Amino acid sequence: MCFGGDLVGTATTAPTEDTTEPTVWGLIGNTPLIPIATDAARDTGGRLFLKAEWLNPGGSVKDRPAREIMRVGLAEGALPRKRLLDASSGNTAVAYAMLGAAARIGVTVCVPANASSERFRLLAVFGAEVVETDPMEGSDGAIRRARELAAAEPERYWYADQYGNRANPVSHYRTTGPEIWRQTGGAITHLVAGVGTSGTLMGAGRFLKEKSSDVQLISVEPDAAFHGLEGLKHMASALVPGIYDPSLIDRQVFVDTESSESAVRTLAQERGLFVGWSTGAALVASDQLLGEGDATVVVVAPDGGGRYLSETRRWARG
Repeated sequence: MCFGGDLVGTATTAPTEDTTEPTVWGLIGNTPLIPIATDAARDTGGRLFLKAEWLNPGGSVKDRPAREIMRVGLAEGALPRKRLLDASSGNTAVAYAMLGAAARIGVTVCVPANASSERFRLLAVFGAEVVETDPMEGSDGAIRRARELAAAEPERYWYADQYGNRANPVSHYRTTGPEIWRQTGGAITHLVAGVGTSGTLMGAGRFLKEKSSDVQLISVEPDAAFHGLEGLKHMASALVPGIYDPSLIDRQVFVDTESSESAVRTLAQERGLFVGWSTGAALVASDQLLGEGDATVVVVAPDGGGRYLSETRRWARG
């Protein structure tokens, strides 16, 4: 995979302060689209864009659903009276911790013990309570532990359940989808996103299909149950999120960890853009789409590679 071209941001509006919420809450969203010229795009006349979600204040796309979920808790009166409790592979946990600190909401998160050390450090900075879970059980183990805690202490915890909370896809329906439609001038033909909770694809994808039924939704999954793509689920072997609706998906693409890492390394070394592993997987999938003909492909880039720097074994291969 070879990348070239100029770096251009295409956000069309700036965040505005919402005086009813902490200032940092109003900084979420309106992330730019970055055009990426690839060999496949040049050969077919297609266009590829990255939706740069690592530019959210909490560093990931998960700022969007975390804010929407917390708004629900506040509206119900459960927050800040109770502590927010949820399971996360890392990014949503950081988003909760950041937003909770700004709003004086206590946050407890169940996170697999093998999540990157950068995530654990950020959680400590924001003052979240962290419950480490069995690394071999991944996000599913974290979910099971969060459910146990919620059942054992219902008066202490408000279980946010990002994997089953409709506010997750709603956040993307209200923000991510409209931003992409506006930024591409309605020209998008394919939305490509890795599936973890599946909220991004379910919410933004639903919005885009309502705008044009021709938009294709492409889900990206690891090609095996045991993989190195943090945040992504191999649905056939995992606890399937309650918000996931496979009927909305036009195509599933399965990508191996090594190809994803190679795409991340190439993008960093040829474009100066350091993204996370799940973005690498989505870039591999996008190459297949661009190779099939003229297309305008938007890849959701959930986070930056800086959250994985401690995993030096990966870079030793380069």
